Amino acid sequence: MNEQDKILILDFGGQTTALIGRRIRETGVYTEIIPGDTPLSDKILDGVKGIILSGSPESVYAAGAIPDKRIYNSEIPLLGICYGLQRIMTDLGGKVVPLPKMEYGGVEIFMNLKTIKRLSKFNKAAQRFLSGFTKRKIFELRHFFSEQSKFPAFTAWMSHGDTLSELAPGFIETGTSATGFPALICHEEKPWFGLQFHPEVSHCEFGSSILASFVLDVCGCAQNWTMEKYLEKIPAQLRKQANGKPLLLLISGGVDSTVTAALLLKALPPEQVHLMYIDTGLMRSGETEEVTTILNRFGVKNLHILHCENEFLAALKNHESPEEKRKIIGDLFISIQEREVDRLKLPEDYFLVQGTLYTDLIESGKGIGKKAHLIKSHHNVGSPLVEAKRAAGKIIEPLGELYKDEARALGRLLSLDESLVGRHPFPGPGLAVRILGEVTHEKCAILREADAVFINELKRRRNPVTNKTLYEEIWQAFAVLLPVRSVGIAGDGRKYGWVLTLRAITSADGMTADVYPFNIKDITEISTLITNTVPQIGRVCLDISSKPPATIEWE
Repeated sequence: MNEQDKILILDFGGQTTALIGRRIRETGVYTEIIPGDTPLSDKILDGVKGIILSGSPESVYAAGAIPDKRIYNSEIPLLGICYGLQRIMTDLGGKVVPLPKMEYGGVEIFMNLKTIKRLSKFNKAAQRFLSGFTKRKIFELRHFFSEQSKFPAFTAWMSHGDTLSELAPGFIETGTSATGFPALICHEEKPWFGLQFHPEVSHCEFGSSILASFVLDVCGCAQNWTMEKYLEKIPAQLRKQANGKPLLLLISGGVDSTVTAALLLKALPPEQVHLMYIDTGLMRSGETEEVTTILNRFGVKNLHILHCENEFLAALKNHESPEEKRKIIGDLFISIQEREVDRLKLPEDYFLVQGTLYTDLIESGKGIGKKAHLIKSHHNVGSPLVEAKRAAGKIIEPLGELYKDEARALGRLLSLDESLVGRHPFPGPGLAVRILGEVTHEKCAILREADAVFINELKRRRNPVTNKTLYEEIWQAFAVLLPVRSVGIAGDGRKYGWVLTLRAITSADGMTADVYPFNIKDITEISTLITNTVPQIGRVCLDISSKPPATIEWE
């Protein structure tokens, strides 16, 4: 029998499915994510204290995954989120219809006080769920003595184009969106609940508390899961997967691949692990030298540094499409790796290891199930050669269930330096996806120098209130070279220079992001320094787009 309480998440392809799991793990409860239409055997349900149905890019009235009906015949508490709620309603006799206008972004939720009081009297699970809200100060106590039947309680985060036109029998609407549509649903008798918003997204006010109310108050889960326990179980899994075979990790020097390298060297004999660093010519300033120094500290037995700038730039010539560039780079990575494998005489049954995060997989349409939509191909996920290796079972991705901040936490447990663990994310395709349009040696040199000025200034400047460097306060910052020139003045002459855009965001996990609020003095001084230092840059812009609707990277 399973000794650990767990929450089971049925994945219907939502972009934030694993984020639900991550929020729950923050409460100290183990979560497991499986495809939404998985038959629920006794083995799968062993230790399960609650089931969550995730969101989805699909509509319930279109052909799609349907959960095992066993969930409705058990006593296990259910929570439907967005599509998950609509799925429950449809399965149990309710109706879902398209909205005249999509509900998206921050929307105020109004709670029905009279309904909540009446429901709480005869449904103990609902009482625990809703009192959990009050206990965590989502509702002010004065509302419970108010004569208003409805009151604004919090701002939720929505992203859906369908709504409930008719509730399934036995369900009651306890919360309504400011636009007048059902937002919070409870069953009159059973521990079944539904949210027409996304509590897992950081923009949702009190979202983590809402999930905690379900997991802790309704499901009664023990809080006995930590990242330390994750680190305890991963080495055994790696040894089982590797089965004594050689492993080859393509390492970039970024947080994800470096944490993966440290994990491999902790779990396996160093002779079994090969680390290959490919200098594509698309790296940041000083990257190759810094990576070599870091990796040598690990006591690596097999470290292979390859200089392949000419190959990558030649392959990218005349290509401007972001998807084409990503796939060209991904394929070339694997081709070079295969060439080097032959040279190193590794056996055919070696495993390719990647530092892929769940965000990489889900954005590339590779969620736990088969319903995730493609947002963009990641070079180590979407390329045909990587796909072939994945299909052959020759890829190991130890961080595939984790988000960036969790990978960082794991790195700290592995005793990696904070200067490395705290590095800003850097895309596998490197500067190729930060140079819009065709990639050339000249553009790489310009962007590399400008980006270095930007990052060095962020590390040098401090916020006088927090005393942190701007680099520490920002989750990710980088420069983007646009495929346009702008007129300017150099001395007394007219000059055309490239346009550079600066991007700096704050985030917890990379799934959503806000713009970093620069002091105007800092950003104007940084802009001036860039144009004075890099003469090819004629104009500097600042990207102030949040995610969503924009992605963090431009390509």
